[in-house]
Amino acid sequence: MVRVPTSALAAAGLVGGFTVARYSHNRRAGGAVWAAAGLLALPRWVATGPVRALALVAAYAGGMGASHPLAKKIGAWPSVLVVTAGTSALCRALADRS
Repeated sequence: MVRVPTSALAAAGLVGGFTVARYSHNRRAGGAVWAAAGLLALPRWVATGPVRALALVAAYAGGMGASHPLAKKIGAWPSVLVVTAGTSALCRALADRS
């Protein structure tokens, strides 16, 4: 079985969720994509230990929340890409390097 890095799952959830919500005009559908990707990454985050898992979950959820006010300052796509880069980098550093 192929082991997809959690950094890729986080990126797919954030960018994919935004893309689905934006082009389907259905925020719930975008949220479902975001949640599904997070749930796929969660077991691997939990396996890193409680402190790292909490940091990763907070970054993923915080990235979703932070992208909204940031979008008002720099635009929607740049905002999504900034939070995705940060979240993916954290996932790579804390969960994917092994």
